[in-house]
Amino acid sequence: MEGARPARPDDVAQLTELARTAQAELAPMRGGAVYVAREARPEPLEESFAADLDDPSAVVHVGTIDGVVVGYAAGRIESLRDGTRLGVLSELFVEPGAREVGVGEAMMASVLDWFRGSGCAGVDALALPGHRITKNFFEGAGFTARLLVMHHRLGDADT
Repeated sequence: MEGARPARPDDVAQLTELARTAQAELAPMRGGAVYVAREARPEPLEESFAADLDDPSAVVHVGTIDGVVVGYAAGRIESLRDGTRLGVLSELFVEPGAREVGVGEAMMASVLDWFRGSGCAGVDALALPGHRITKNFFEGAGFTARLLVMHHRLGDADT
């Protein structure tokens, strides 16, 4: 049975492995190299996850199947200039073999409840251009586009 729960310190090794898999999957996609270099969780991943687990403005939840961790969702609260609290879902990943069985939906519901309980007025999330599956997943969870980031590549690099 699929489910979601807050991550614990003993999940850090699995979270690190999942984050590396997520970044490797996203890097070759359109916009992926810049995403990994700019927005993705920074190294050392173990320390980054451990710090988030101790940060009251950060959320890290894991997705499970029969108690086995197969995905994670992470984000944080940002205060806007007008004092509004905005949730930012920076990461949501499920192992390829565990997709389309409800793990992502369970994690989404769990983190949205956390953001709601933390007084956030809304939640932002990122999807790479052309990553239709991710876009459709977010739209199915009630997300709509509010901003598009345009990028102009200079030279041969994707940065």
